[in-house]
Amino acid sequence: MHARALATLAALIGLALLPGAATSAAPPANRITIKDFIFAPTSLTIKAGTTVTWLNEDEEPHTVVSATGLFRSQAIDTKESFAFKFDKPGEYHFICTIHPQMMGTVIVQ
Repeated sequence: MHARALATLAALIGLALLPGAATSAAPPANRITIKDFIFAPTSLTIKAGTTVTWLNEDEEPHTVVSATGLFRSQAIDTKESFAFKFDKPGEYHFICTIHPQMMGTVIVQ
């Protein structure tokens, strides 16, 4: 029995060492990352009552500003974040006012 347990353990270790066998943690479902001057994802669908967090992974500051003025962040520096709770269903467009080519949408169901 002991030999069988060792063989099973060795097989499991071997599988874990195969390329692609390791799984990376998925980013939180309600997070938008700012990296390489892009909001990722550019469109996020959530349920009403959900808080979305934007995290700046760039070396430059960015802002998150809704097209309707519903929310507006200050400049978000590297590794800083901004969060907003979406209470009502709808489609919310946002941009970075420092880099207006950066655009995104939150769809609230």
